[in-house]
Amino acid sequence: MSPNETLFLESTNKITKDDISSSSFIQFQVWDFPGQIDFFDPTFDADNIFGGQCEALIFIIDAQDDYMESLEKLHSTVSRAYKVNPNIHFEVFIHKVDGLSDDQKIETQREIHQRANDELSESGTDSIHLSFYLTSIYDHSIFEAFSKVVQKLIPQLPTMENLLNIFISNSNIEKAFLFDVVSKIYVATDSSPVDMASYELCCDFIDVIIDISYIYGMKEDAETSAFDNQSSSIIRLNSSTILYLREVNKYLAMVCLLREENFARQGLIDYNFICFRDALQEVFGIRARASMMRERNQNSLSFNGGSIAKEWDGRV
Repeated sequence: MSPNETLFLESTNKITKDDISSSSFIQFQVWDFPGQIDFFDPTFDADNIFGGQCEALIFIIDAQDDYMESLEKLHSTVSRAYKVNPNIHFEVFIHKVDGLSDDQKIETQREIHQRANDELSESGTDSIHLSFYLTSIYDHSIFEAFSKVVQKLIPQLPTMENLLNIFISNSNIEKAFLFDVVSKIYVATDSSPVDMASYELCCDFIDVIIDISYIYGMKEDAETSAFDNQSSSIIRLNSSTILYLREVNKYLAMVCLLREENFARQGLIDYNFICFRDALQEVFGIRARASMMRERNQNSLSFNGGSIAKEWDGRV
């Protein structure tokens, strides 16, 4: 959906739940709450909403509106949620910043950050940690913010980052992202700082590859995805930079940025990528086998010497 089409979306007037699991690497549910909900209403089942299954709470503040009332709502919401589940990650999206100047963005974020934390400190709940992000639908900042939130929910993130660091250092690559193809969320990147322009370039790169694959890479009446195990691409930019995409599995793609002279040894890069992909599959394969073991133990099933190994399906 383009940003202009969001103008025709209706306001949220009831709790809605969306299941994100069928076509994405990231399997989770999104519960969308209208702003007028009173979390202290006796009819509101906070234990069910914020209980053990809730891992992140995203509170959205309109940067172009008077946000004092929103800050009061933020304080009451996170305080209630924290009492139910202290393990929740609390994220604050300062939204619609496209209408603000750079100085106004910095000042707005500083003021919201200061007031929100002051209220928590005054109420004796300063143990609650809030993370703040400037977002807009007119650039990729909303995707980057969601990327940072999702990364906190992936327990294997440190291992994935370490694997990416090893990969880029042995391949002379400037930057590497591991993308969820459907959502454009990057689930991991190397330890070097993320440049917004590079991230946007990689997102557009994926869109181009998928669009071309739908036109030229699929058979008639095919129901398979345009992104498959044959997907790869190289784009050379005027700045002597190369964008290189390789398929990791049917949900994930690695996108790399490197200097053109460093791409002369493509065979080495491809070999290192295969090693990275095998290591990543092993990391998630361990989790899949452990999860299956727990399920079988819970169900008290008996085994007759059979293997309990489970193949990683490419998702978390």
